[in-house]
Amino acid sequence: MPRRPLHVTGAAEAPLRAALRALRTELAIPDDFPPAVLAEAETAAKAPRLPAHDATDLPFFTVDPPSSTDLDQAVHLARRADGGYRVHYAIADVAAFVAPGSALDAEAHRRVLTLYFPDGKVPLHPAVLSEDAASLLPGEVRPAVLWRIDLDAEGRRVATDVRRALVRSRAKLDYAGVQRQLDSGTAEEPVALLREIGRLREAIEIERGGISLDVPEQEIVERDHGYDLVYRAPFPSEGWNAQISLLTGMAAADLMTAAGTGVLRTLPTAPDGAVARLRRSAQALGVDWPHHVPYADVVRSADPSNPRHAAFLQECTTLLRGAGYTVFTDGRVPDPAVHAAVADEYTHCTAPLRRLVDRYASELCVAAVAGDEPPEWVRAALPALPDEMAAGSRRANAVERESVDIVEAALLKDRIGETFDAYVIDVKEREPSTGTVHLDDPAVVARIEGGASPLPLGEWLRVRLAEADPGRAKVLFAPA
Repeated sequence: MPRRPLHVTGAAEAPLRAALRALRTELAIPDDFPPAVLAEAETAAKAPRLPAHDATDLPFFTVDPPSSTDLDQAVHLARRADGGYRVHYAIADVAAFVAPGSALDAEAHRRVLTLYFPDGKVPLHPAVLSEDAASLLPGEVRPAVLWRIDLDAEGRRVATDVRRALVRSRAKLDYAGVQRQLDSGTAEEPVALLREIGRLREAIEIERGGISLDVPEQEIVERDHGYDLVYRAPFPSEGWNAQISLLTGMAAADLMTAAGTGVLRTLPTAPDGAVARLRRSAQALGVDWPHHVPYADVVRSADPSNPRHAAFLQECTTLLRGAGYTVFTDGRVPDPAVHAAVADEYTHCTAPLRRLVDRYASELCVAAVAGDEPPEWVRAALPALPDEMAAGSRRANAVERESVDIVEAALLKDRIGETFDAYVIDVKEREPSTGTVHLDDPAVVARIEGGASPLPLGEWLRVRLAEADPGRAKVLFAPA
């Protein structure tokens, strides 16, 4: 998940868009797809590899942001006669369109991830696939990797199956609409079960010591003939939907570890120093964190609609640093193999339209259930995948970090010299007059320096905007 998801709409000014264009050039972001790649994508869109199994009778639905057209996942939820639940989860079958060793495949390995800028995205695959032929759009028959996961009455997994199948989504839903249906009691059972199963899975997550971060989005809104940055708290339905993806990722990890070949998403336990820094941020933002309370409990109690709690949740993402991919091919599962935030073995397999590694994870799981050896093209690519994904993640993180800085600078560029209320959330040990401040309004986190005295960590401070230059992606405050 991006650290600070950020959306720019019609509110964006020309200097902001110019700075974002310059950022694309500076980071050497891939531009248009080469002609050979586009030609292969057009051909593949017309003649994908289709599976024999037909599951188009299942009334799947998707839940995504309203403007999304690259739909990786479709879900159908039902009760079982024994009081448990059946989860059908269809994942876009990218391998049905992308031939190993093709120009299309090579380009996906070059891009690795879909990159999200505030004013648009740079896709992993050409739009004719990612937003059309391979996307699980409503009313369209599509090849998919179809998971069937049975749960008991408490939401615990009791059986897993995965195979290729034809599917057809019946409805494209969005989070706000789903939340309204659930809150009003008007949701039909397949949708209503999203809350029921999601809450059961959340309880199991707490039991095993896992944690999901409900990181708010930053949005630009028009205000008083100008523009401000504000936080948008996620809907509960977003968390429940994410639990289905987590469930599938853990099931996939179990299949791969049992088969002896796979790629896991791993994260070491956060070092004490990182947790101590987060405690200081909590103190600065007024988030109650008693010494005897574990980090996970504090995160769960945070209210994403509270601006200070929203800033704290963003700071919590620093504990996710160090996440990576671990490959094993000899039957010996790596140690450690656990993702510390999930508190279980886990892999990425539910977003192949937007993430390269998911295509390979799906192939490994289909082979494992069928009792087959993984395809040779999968085995050949596995050793390089961790480094490829790490490089792609570094580029995606740079896009996100620099984009936020540019947007903040663009929105503040006409307010240099103004003063704001802020909280000091971090101070450099060797330079105690330099640190980080969080503003309540607008929703900005930025550097502060230049004072004659050490910054008061964890305290309120009146600050003056000293610099805001979108061309350099820089915002700088000084004590007022």
